[in-house]
Amino acid sequence: MNKPNLTLTIAGNDASGGAGIAADLKTFAEYGTYGIAALTTIAIMDPENNWSHGVTAMSAQVVQDQLITAFAGPTIGAAKTGMLPDADVVNVIADKMEQHPETPLIVDPVMVCKGEDEVLNPQNVEAIKNRLIPLATVTTPNLFEAGQLADLGLLFDLDDMKKAAKIIHEKGAEIVVIKGGKALAGDEAIDLVYDGNEYVTLTSRKVENAHNHGAGCTFAAAITAGIAQGLEPIEAIRKAKDFVTEAIKAGFEYNQFVGPVFHSGYRLNRQSSI
Repeated sequence: MNKPNLTLTIAGNDASGGAGIAADLKTFAEYGTYGIAALTTIAIMDPENNWSHGVTAMSAQVVQDQLITAFAGPTIGAAKTGMLPDADVVNVIADKMEQHPETPLIVDPVMVCKGEDEVLNPQNVEAIKNRLIPLATVTTPNLFEAGQLADLGLLFDLDDMKKAAKIIHEKGAEIVVIKGGKALAGDEAIDLVYDGNEYVTLTSRKVENAHNHGAGCTFAAAITAGIAQGLEPIEAIRKAKDFVTEAIKAGFEYNQFVGPVFHSGYRLNRQSSI
């Protein structure tokens, strides 16, 4: 058997298993890649305190040491970022990726915890814009994150998404994918792809009463794995859309606050249809 392609996630841990590093590694495995992880944060929910979030940050030095280990093996086929605690960590990641231009970088610019709408660290937005977006092969902001990266505030429709995508592309990202998801009005979950030349919309039917915790992480991880496996970015994005849609359909209730996607949904659905 040939050696598997390597994929790296630089992200936080979600103890419920739906998002963050857990989602990324499960997605990498579903794609048949060898997943490597560098931990940046530990996120928890406290059921005794109205499900409030707590975030423990890894230091920039600890993240740097993990990345040294991660890149000490074979060439990494693609890497992705997730929740990052502060600008120092962003800079450490950017420095390391600049040393490894052979590894495509997928930037998932996580800015809030599930169920909240306050930016975790406003300084992070500037650091991501200035250091990571210019290195991104693909970036995958949701509507809120795209509005922050493009300095446009809230986005409400496809026209807003196009304006934001153009601005983010001008900041250096090769391909921008803005996730409309369930936030846009209508029966379809719409994602917008922009490569500097044309806009492409990817649509799927919204899943009723969907359990979608971790959908964004899973989508970005699927793009990462697809690119590592040799797919062109647009094809990796299309497959990732299908992958995450099936994961959402297979989602379940974890507790009264959160329902994660099930990362094996794509594979299991295909097996059941044979």
